[in-house]
This record gives sequence, C-alpha cells and structure tokens, in this order.
Amino acid sequence: MDLFGDLPEPGCSAAGKEAQKGPLLFDDLPPASSADSGKGGSLLFDDLPPASSGDTASSATEQVSSAGSHGKGEKRKSLEEEEKNGREELVEKKVCKGSVGILGLKGYVAERKGEREDMQDAHVILNDITKECQPLPSQITRVSYFAVFDGHGGVRASKFAAQNLHQNLIKKFPKGEVASVEKTVKRCLLDTFKHTDEEFLKQASSQKPAWKDGSTATCVLAVDNTLYIANLGDSRAILCRYNEDSQKHAALSLSKEHNPTQYEERMRIQKAGGNVRDGRVLGVLEVSRSIGDGQYKRCGVISVPDIKRCQLTHNDRFILIACDGLFKVFTPEEAVNFIVSCLEDKNIQTREGKLEADARYEAACNRLANKAVQRGSADNVTVMVVRIEH
Repeated sequence: MDLFGDLPEPGCSAAGKEAQKGPLLFDDLPPASSADSGKGGSLLFDDLPPASSGDTASSATEQVSSAGSHGKGEKRKSLEEEEKNGREELVEKKVCKGSVGILGLKGYVAERKGEREDMQDAHVILNDITKECQPLPSQITRVSYFAVFDGHGGVRASKFAAQNLHQNLIKKFPKGEVASVEKTVKRCLLDTFKHTDEEFLKQASSQKPAWKDGSTATCVLAVDNTLYIANLGDSRAILCRYNEDSQKHAALSLSKEHNPTQYEERMRIQKAGGNVRDGRVLGVLEVSRSIGDGQYKRCGVISVPDIKRCQLTHNDRFILIACDGLFKVFTPEEAVNFIVSCLEDKNIQTREGKLEADARYEAACNRLANKAVQRGSADNVTVMVVRIEH
C-alpha cells in the first residue's frame, strides 16, 4: 500500500488539465473515476495525503452539472452565483488554513551503544536555522533541520555528515525570490547530498589506508509547515498523526528505505557490475544507498536520496527519526504508541526549572531507547523525537 500518493493541491483544480501537460511537481492520486490519469510527466516529489479529504474540485463539478437543467439565462446566473460562492468558500478555507500558523518544532534525542564496541551513530538537532539561511524567499518564515546518521565500518562518515551536511544545505538553500520554493528546495537537497558525499569520499581516498566508512542519512527539513524528508539507507522518519474519527494515533512513514533486495535497487547494482548475495551488496553492505562507502560506489551504491514532502496539520503530534537499531525490535506503530503512552504518563517527574513538556519528551526518548536494548537490539540505537508545538 502506497502512503505517498498526493491529493490535488488546494486551488489547483481549475487548471488541473493544463498542469498535467507539463512536468509534474507532485505525485498526485488519480481521481476516483480515472485510475489511469496523472501518469505523464516527471515526478519531483512523493507526498503524503493532507489530513482533510474535502475536494473543492469535485464539489465544483457537481455544482456545474446540477446547473445543466436550467435555461441559458438561469444557467449563466446560477453559474455566476456559484462561482461567487465558490470564491468565498475558497477564501474562507484559506483563512482557516492560515489560522493554524507556523507550528513550532523542538527536537529531543537519546542514544545507546547497545552491544556494539563503539557508537557509530550521529545526530543533529537545529530547531531554527532561519537566520543562517538568510536572505530567504518572502514565502518562507521558518526553517528547521533534524537528522540521524547511522554509521557502519567506522564512525567517520556519520560524524562527517553530521558536521557538514546541514552546512552545505544552508549554503545551497534558496536565497531571495524563487519561482517555486518546492522545486528549489528539492534541487537544494539533491545537490547537498551529492556535494557532502563527494567531499567525504575525497577526504577518505586521500588517507592511507583509505577510509572505508559509510553512513545512512535521514534528514527532515521543515520549511514553515512543510516537511521535506531526504533519506539514504535504512533509518526511518515516522509522523504521529491523531485521527479524530477513530481517536487513535497513526504512524505515517515519511521515508523510503533502501536495501539491495528491493527490485529497483538490485537492478541498478547489477547493471553497474555488482551483485547481491545474502541480501547485501557483494554479500557485505546492507544498504544500497549511503554517504561514503567508496569501495561500493562503482557497484551501484549511490548517494541520491529519496525525497518526500508532507504538509503538517493541527492533528500532528510529533516526528520520530531513528536508526534501524530501533526498528529491528519495534514496528513504527509500536514505537509511536510507546511514545504516546510515555507522554501521557502522569508519573514523570519534572526537575526544577524544566518545562513539563520537555521532561516528558526527554523521558519518552530515553525509555524507548532503553526498551530497544532490552528487547535485544544488538545495534546502536538513536531515537529522536521532534515535538510539534501548536
């Protein structure tokens, strides 16, 4: 089941047919009546569906069709009134959407070495890098960045990525006015990952012996209320969204994992002259995309991230970013429910001078990391939870 089909963007329904002629910016869900529509064009984003399922385009179509039984004069008058009402409704919806405001984001983290000899994970929490990204396009008021890096073969690749990837991102972030924020941010992320990987490989190859370190990367870039999730490897980002109808918390996957057993990944590796044995590249490397791993780059291992986009809503509670050390012993649903239960625990003690919310989120991170080790995760475990402040 594909969670990343995007519903039509608000306000784009009138020009929908024209928009499909050119390259698509978003991976849209086809309308219910046409399963084959929307296949043309190159896709720049895979989007999660917004929380609201209301479709202004379908309601407008119903209004037009219902006017067909009137005379020409009545039909024109009716259509004019409906267009006016539609415009008022659209303005009202925009006002309601705007009233949510920019949602605050604050990150918390816990890490455990587990049974490994050393800690090869790294992480970055930058709750607000708006000033560093100046001058920003006028449409953007806040930028945040959160990332988890799971190293293998050593700690150098994950540490390098933690120190440099966001610096490169800030340098390449769109400055001044741009035609499309979404398209520019997408290009910025792709260039940032490519540049960071090239920098590390250059440094690694200059050593004697050459460094063989590699690292996954799961980064969440928040531009106002829009999340851009760039992922390499098998760490994951999960969104906790509250469902008002079921009154339960859902775990929505924000990232796509990369391992050599997946068909497209295996085909690329084999085309490059590599092979997949025992679920690993050349029988050794567990992931098919990474930063570093210079010796496997000629075998089809790449540093091009999958990039997803997700619009935050008032029903979203937190973002979980964690390495595979957690997900080897927890499903995303179990992890989200575990965190929710910790946040609702009334027995959590708050130290003097610390906000209750901070204490709860810190406790949730630490308890989840501890529980992963208790459940037998032999890997390093890094748990990052980003609170969504309403």
